[in-house]
Amino acid sequence: MTLPLRIRAEANAELNAAWNWYENQREGLGDDLLGCVDAAFAAVARAPNGYPRVDGTIRRALVRRFPYIVLFREYPEYIAILAVFHTSRNPDEARGRG
Repeated sequence: MTLPLRIRAEANAELNAAWNWYENQREGLGDDLLGCVDAAFAAVARAPNGYPRVDGTIRRALVRRFPYIVLFREYPEYIAILAVFHTSRNPDEARGRG
């Protein structure tokens, strides 16, 4: 069963900032990022337990082609996307969101 995703405001803001940065590097690159993040979201929705735990019940999915991870937590009715995080950042910044 595929669970619906709820993207937290912080994660959405991070994704928008990343899109802007990549789009300023090369037109269309931000859209490529969104496509890769959407693919990660879809994979998480299909099989959330297939991803490693990084802190308690928070799990991590890698984004293909880009140095980003998706941090999420599964609830019975939905999956909360907590962060779309650049891998060079300190992951402790996102751990308090759960």
